[in-house]
Amino acid sequence: MNDDFFMQRALEQAHGAASQGEIPVGAVVVKDGQIIATGCNAPIGGNDPTAHAEIQALRAAARALGNYRLDGCTLYVTLEPCAMCSGAILHARLDRVVFGATDPKTGVAGSVINLFAEPRLNHQTQVQGGVLAHECAALLQAFFQNRRLQQAQQKQAQHPLRDDALRTPESRFSDLPDYPWQPHYVSNLPTLAGLRMHYLDEGPQDASHTYLCLHGNPAWSYLYRRMIPVFLQAGCRVVAPDLIGFGRSDKPKKDAAHSFSFHRQTLLELIQALDLRRMVLVVQDWGGLLGLTLPMAEPERYTGLLVMNTTLGTGDVALSPGFLAWRDMCTKSPNFDIARLFARGNPHLSAQQCAAYAAPFPDSGYRAATRVFPAMVPEQIDSDGAAISRQARTFWQTQWQGKTLMAIGMQDPVLGSSVMETLRHTIAGCSEPIYLQHAGHFVQEQGESVALAATAYF
Repeated sequence: MNDDFFMQRALEQAHGAASQGEIPVGAVVVKDGQIIATGCNAPIGGNDPTAHAEIQALRAAARALGNYRLDGCTLYVTLEPCAMCSGAILHARLDRVVFGATDPKTGVAGSVINLFAEPRLNHQTQVQGGVLAHECAALLQAFFQNRRLQQAQQKQAQHPLRDDALRTPESRFSDLPDYPWQPHYVSNLPTLAGLRMHYLDEGPQDASHTYLCLHGNPAWSYLYRRMIPVFLQAGCRVVAPDLIGFGRSDKPKKDAAHSFSFHRQTLLELIQALDLRRMVLVVQDWGGLLGLTLPMAEPERYTGLLVMNTTLGTGDVALSPGFLAWRDMCTKSPNFDIARLFARGNPHLSAQQCAAYAAPFPDSGYRAATRVFPAMVPEQIDSDGAAISRQARTFWQTQWQGKTLMAIGMQDPVLGSSVMETLRHTIAGCSEPIYLQHAGHFVQEQGESVALAATAYF
């Protein structure tokens, strides 16, 4: 009988662990060509952090031999041992350990470190890896894929999908470049009426500052991936929601589901539900059209404003020629290529990064928000959102007492320097802007320097 035979027996133990809901790792101990003990992972069932397959098998072997020293024995295990198990193997004086799949995160037989090769230890155990590695790894991969599927189904059960909405498959968001954060969802806000809203929530809950990052159209929270790490490095909390119709949030099928008042109210309710305080409001594009109307509702929650290419839609000031041209383009091509849009304005982006912006929209049925948002910008005195925006203008002129930092992407043809200079004079105490000569509309794509300036300024 060779190593493959005994590793097959260890795999049988691993299957047994999987059947009990444990991570599928199995082990056998062999002496003189005979299996004298077996073990499989059981930390969950036994509430025992030491109950790894190797430990279980070593304990059983010691009982079988009546000796805690296991001289002349070989341990076969389906996964590279961790530091705890390797220490036990060395203490037991095993002659040899044979493992299947490598463990790049916790393996200490060569992946992270090689504890068995440490010459200062008073015993050396021979190590051989890669025996039936494919079979051992495949079992682990299948287990974790199934677990992720179960978790997704549980989340679905917590937030059932409404009949009049679509939900982008989670697979569309797997392995996005530079976007490692875990999703959070809420569906019980009154205005949502069961629609599931996604948001990122990173950093300490009791941080000195919380950066509330609001995106525009057709972006989503992916837009802030360059700025979030800077805020987190400074010890701050970051909350970055996806508006309904964007990102990981649910997408109503009908254009009429979207309105200025609906989206503003959902943001107000999210802020209250998360009880966000000591906020620096970070806005750009529609993030500003909506976001700049939020602080006057509860000004005590806000300490700062970081404002990038955006405006207020007050209905009594003509919209910029650049915006009108953008709106005309959207009217003529309502299902414009989102990835191409980002590539054209941000030539430094990779194809994968541009594709990530389009990930939330598998087909045109998911695009109601991107179609209707350009026409939603308040243009007339009685447009939805115009009155509240005029109130917000007065608030920023006369009541705002926080600090303001402005960053302007100078290459923006839609909401560029002239629009931002007008907004600057609307905000009391707004300091000299940061002029980003090579940044376009989506300033956040060059946002590291802006985020660093913000953490120093606020």
